[in-house]
Amino acid sequence: MTLRICSYNIHKGFSQFNRRMVVHELRDRLRTLDSDLVFLQEVQGLHLVHPNRHPNWPALPQHEFLAEEAWHETAYGGNAVYDHGHHGNAILSRHAILSQANQDVSDHRFERRGLLHCEIELPGFDVPVHCVCVHLGLIGGSRRRQMEALAERMERLAPDGAPLIIAGDFNDWRNRADNLLAHRLGLTEAFGSGRGRPARSYPSALPFFRLDRIYVRGFRVRRAEVHFGAPWAQISDHAALTAELEPLA
Repeated sequence: MTLRICSYNIHKGFSQFNRRMVVHELRDRLRTLDSDLVFLQEVQGLHLVHPNRHPNWPALPQHEFLAEEAWHETAYGGNAVYDHGHHGNAILSRHAILSQANQDVSDHRFERRGLLHCEIELPGFDVPVHCVCVHLGLIGGSRRRQMEALAERMERLAPDGAPLIIAGDFNDWRNRADNLLAHRLGLTEAFGSGRGRPARSYPSALPFFRLDRIYVRGFRVRRAEVHFGAPWAQISDHAALTAELEPLA
């Protein structure tokens, strides 16, 4: 069995610098990637003002709108909550989501962050696969504490080498996650296994910073790709990452 996954910071459905609402284009582009699991960051769960400013603003929460007729299961964790709405992380799945939980790992009141953890039933596995969508903080100390919380959660809930996928926007331009998280949990980074370092993913027009990650355990990485430049650069400031995985024998 081959499993195709995607990780993408969708910038709340707006292009870089918030110039245009692009959530409809985003939905079309996501479908071209033909992913079984999609890990999304900066997903707008609710916004009471946008429908008045943008006539085509979807009536559904963004994760449900993006998943409609393509991914039958969704999970959402709202992290940043404000008077007119909230946003956070989401996972879209073609396979059954057996459980979901959102752990608050906010390090200070100016950056609300969470870990969206799902157990998903996947072909080829006798046990559920643990899938975690993350969006870590901008400050190095915050990221370190958030990765510590993530490692502790996985050691407690996914012990003994249970199959695991962790993907998202790590904001980890100094590449500390390998030492703080990957080695501790026995993870393989989808791009690092072939190139030695994670992929460049920001900005999406011509990526330079290595911010986004796909980490796996219990899988072999067959192929990994960065989707940047046109038309991706007109949709979000981050590039989309995809990887093709197969279970380890």
